Amino acid sequence: MTADELKRLAAARALEEVRDGMIVGLGTGSTARHFVELLGERVRAGLSVTGIPTSEATRADAERCGVPLGDVDAVVRLDLTVDGADEIDPELRLIKGGGGALLREKVIASASNRMIVIADESKWVKTLGAFALPIEVVPFGIAATGAAVTQALRVCGAAGPFALRQTRDGHAFVTDGGHWILDARLGRIDHPERLAASLNAIPGVVEHGLFLDLATAVILAGADGIRFVERRGRRAEGALA
Repeated sequence: MTADELKRLAAARALEEVRDGMIVGLGTGSTARHFVELLGERVRAGLSVTGIPTSEATRADAERCGVPLGDVDAVVRLDLTVDGADEIDPELRLIKGGGGALLREKVIASASNRMIVIADESKWVKTLGAFALPIEVVPFGIAATGAAVTQALRVCGAAGPFALRQTRDGHAFVTDGGHWILDARLGRIDHPERLAASLNAIPGVVEHGLFLDLATAVILAGADGIRFVERRGRRAEGALA
């Protein structure tokens, strides 16, 4: 099966966790788009849900698929969020933000009773860091913020080059919130919690792509079928070796 077919399989399994009347966070990216499309089919068949999109792109997808949307500013708690990830480790720690929606994704995930991550098995890694870590920053004072990020990476033993994310025409990529993204190519992150705390302490950093203690379960699709991995405290059950 192709990677896209595996993503759709994972999305279909996540749909089994959706119940009538739920408020559901809708993730961003190619895998999450499959979930939105399948959810739209269920809505047309009579399922009643309220979707909360994590990006303007997902909002457009949800509207196209007929998924009813709620006002994010009026929602205190969500029942469930379904989203993809760029990397997942055995403790269900994630790197997210390849699509540039990490801030809104983390806001919605943090406000959810459950976060289910859907992915093909290639996203499962022993150690985070091969995928570039997105760091969302305000444009104001970018030189000072960049220097502080460099120091934080070095102190945490995750030193590596980073670059301002750009669009195809060479301009700075701008998030839905009006921010820029620095992509740090670290190779590996041995201490994700320590690095997250250091980045959180930098005033110019709005958010980063380390999603820690947020995913409650992961649905991995691979050649051998679907694997449902659930987090119990700091331990994941049903995980791949």
